[in-house]
Amino acid sequence: MKDMNAQFLIFISVFLTVYSLANYYVGLRGWQAFHLLPAFPGGRYYFFVFVLVAFGYILERFFGKYLPEPVNSLLACVGGTWMAFLFYAVIFCLIVDMIRLADHFRPFIPLGWQQAPSVVGGIGVGLVVVIIVFGIWNAQNTVWRQYDLEIDKSAGDLTEMRIVMVSDIHLGRVVDVKRLEYLVREINARRPDMVLLVGDVFDEDVGHFVKQDMGAVFRRLNPRFGVFAVLGNHEYIGRATETVIDLMQAAGITVLRDSYVIIEKHLIVAGRDDWDRERFLGSPRKPLKDILRGADPALPLFLMDHQPRRFEEAAAAGIDLSVSGHTHRGQLFPSHLITGRLYELDWGYLRKNKMHTIVSAGFGTWGPPVRTAAPSEIVEINLKFRPQIK
Repeated sequence: MKDMNAQFLIFISVFLTVYSLANYYVGLRGWQAFHLLPAFPGGRYYFFVFVLVAFGYILERFFGKYLPEPVNSLLACVGGTWMAFLFYAVIFCLIVDMIRLADHFRPFIPLGWQQAPSVVGGIGVGLVVVIIVFGIWNAQNTVWRQYDLEIDKSAGDLTEMRIVMVSDIHLGRVVDVKRLEYLVREINARRPDMVLLVGDVFDEDVGHFVKQDMGAVFRRLNPRFGVFAVLGNHEYIGRATETVIDLMQAAGITVLRDSYVIIEKHLIVAGRDDWDRERFLGSPRKPLKDILRGADPALPLFLMDHQPRRFEEAAAAGIDLSVSGHTHRGQLFPSHLITGRLYELDWGYLRKNKMHTIVSAGFGTWGPPVRTAAPSEIVEINLKFRPQIK
């Protein structure tokens, strides 16, 4: 536990240092670009407002319990959006500075543009605002991803099956009960046989789930074979793991922690605990072979695992369908270039030997309520099984 706290403090220190430097860089460039304009406010007001906006999200995260709820909501909304704005503002400023540096050694920029920093700054602000508006729209306008797959195993009398899989809902202040009601309506409209919630159902704080009675909304789901969930890293980061499990089970959701269930004697659904279990609880999750001990390999095997890692282990264990989330596909373009390098599959479909693998970009958002690398999505999986020999 001491090692975990030390790692957390190191992470927070590094993050705050980098984040502060990025804000200083963008804030300074903003001052240089606009402070000579007649309508520009005095310097002290500029930097006061800038710091309040820049650190609003962090203030809400660390000191929210001491502040009124309307203030918390404002800080979370403005501060979270600013984080996305800062991301693209840094990119724009770096591009401009690289162009200026190249011009220093070999002039090519017209003199008028060199003497009009407010014009360049205005263009930058306009571009970033357009990107952010698109990203907010992209996060709210959910799309359906459909996969039609065949499994070369018999599932008894069941020859076809529709599964709806959702990852990374991140229920909390931003993804609130209204978004959850929308999600449940969309799922029920497809009349699935099974619903799989692949981790990070909660953003971290369970308070919003309780206050907005989100459990009652989940109870409206009515798939034939039930609703199943696994824990994600955010269920551990919030440090209320057992409460999270109790709330989901009370809402009619079966939580699988390194365990499996047999459905109608004809198929198996397994769920792995998240990799962060070891970091927060000090004990590693079970090897997959131990989880599946006693399971009939002749039955179709489904696996939920929040983080898309070590597909070869699942394929070797005879898993037929593996579903994951976690990556958000980077959430902010071009971060998907990083997640694409970190994971064998950060989004979409992969056939690993005989195993079908699907990774979702997720339904909700973390941090900025903005998605520019991939839209909010719900996944529909239509399966066909080998007919039973009679």
